[in-house]
Amino acid sequence: MSHFAAVPLAPRDPILGVTEAFQQDPRPYKTNLGVGVYQNEQGQIPVLDCVRQVERAIGHDPRPHGYLPIDGFPLYIAAVKALVFGPDAGLVASGRVATLQALGGTGGLRLGAGVLAGFNPRPGVLVSNPSWENHEALFRRAGFRVGHYRYYDPNRHGVDVDGLVADLAAAAPGTIVVLHACCHNPTGYDLRPDDWARVVAVCADRQLMPFLDMAYQGFDRGLNEDAQAIAQFVAADLTFLVATSFSKSLSLYGERVGSINFVTGSADEAARVLSQAKVTARTIYSNPPSFGAKVAAQVLTDPDLRASWETELGQMRDRIKAVRRALRRGLEDRGLNGNFSYITQQTGMFSYSGLTPEQMHRLRDDYAVYGLDSGRLCMAAINHGNIDHVIEAIANVWE
Repeated sequence: MSHFAAVPLAPRDPILGVTEAFQQDPRPYKTNLGVGVYQNEQGQIPVLDCVRQVERAIGHDPRPHGYLPIDGFPLYIAAVKALVFGPDAGLVASGRVATLQALGGTGGLRLGAGVLAGFNPRPGVLVSNPSWENHEALFRRAGFRVGHYRYYDPNRHGVDVDGLVADLAAAAPGTIVVLHACCHNPTGYDLRPDDWARVVAVCADRQLMPFLDMAYQGFDRGLNEDAQAIAQFVAADLTFLVATSFSKSLSLYGERVGSINFVTGSADEAARVLSQAKVTARTIYSNPPSFGAKVAAQVLTDPDLRASWETELGQMRDRIKAVRRALRRGLEDRGLNGNFSYITQQTGMFSYSGLTPEQMHRLRDDYAVYGLDSGRLCMAAINHGNIDHVIEAIANVWE
């Protein structure tokens, strides 16, 4: 008798499952637009020059691979605080921010959820409708009740700001609200500064706990510009959390380089929160890995490498915008019924295409173009070698 006999088979991950199906497809013209990684014009994950320089330097100066502190590499932690909150942020100088190195953005979210789960009574969690699939699953696994707030309005191809604010205004005090700081995944529709002001105000009025996920900093307008939502919460003097990732912006996917930042009410409060976060990390993985954090820290703190990174990040950002323009133009040139201006109005790596699950199945089955059933397409996976095929396929399933 096996002790695992009653374990049920878990459903396949909706995103990774698409990649698995893509890999098994023998058709040579297949295209994977479901993948959530940035690819260059050659369809490859790039190695940034700034990262390559640091890797070479580390390779020429090998050192023992000792454990990092539970909260992570100190230089990295300081660099993350400066990037997220600004180099001269008063709340950082006053010790009000507790930061841990995390296993990517997902690890940051999980650490934050683990600390918040220790609060009693445990509040509910609200995520956007729709949101990244792992948001809801992650908080449910941490023991939270998860609901939704209105976000995407398919009729206007944009954000239902009034509905969003109304749903937050109806939430119970203490409710955790998961917000996308920029480049909303999966829709590509972001809040404007005045929209963020309304969200900040309702969070303050209802005493909600904002939890911002900033996995794509730098992929919309720039590093500082994409953190403007953070700045508004800081200006309102609220307590909140921010999870970040360097998977996309430094193309360090496999190194799992991220962070979780707790903005607290005082230095004493931050010390207590940090102690609980370290206990949470200790019981999950004990210590974070060192290589990716050292690479990121060096890029962030060396002026020349930082300048190189910002240039390369800008090139990635501009390439995605060029792809959006080309895709929109190609679909419009086909004379299809519909307004495709939303493709260039969206930001970041993803586009909510408006395609139905049935149309997405036809794209996959008939044309080997893979995307999520929700209609989410990864703009960064489109290049000069596959865009004509993608346009042709979408045009053929469009109704």
